Amino acid sequence: MNTAELSKEQAILRAMRKTLGNVVRDVTPLGGRPNPLTGDTIQDIKDCFALISDRERELAELLDFDQAKPYYKDGEQPNAQVISFVKPSRE
Repeated sequence: MNTAELSKEQAILRAMRKTLGNVVRDVTPLGGRPNPLTGDTIQDIKDCFALISDRERELAELLDFDQAKPYYKDGEQPNAQVISFVKPSRE
């Protein structure tokens, strides 16, 4: 597989994860109401999320992508410094 094919698969997996998450959010009942999904369906959804995560991890390894670090399309790391904000005393 070349990089373009891997990128396309990553986009598909992202869309699937987002759509599945939206479906779960849409059917989640409000306080105290019974869930319209059966236990088997809920388990199947969890399994789908696990499969998507596993494949995304495999693709990241194939692309030599370190998931611990943020990824920037242009490859350049931002030049930001952490600033400590201290509230001045009222004295």
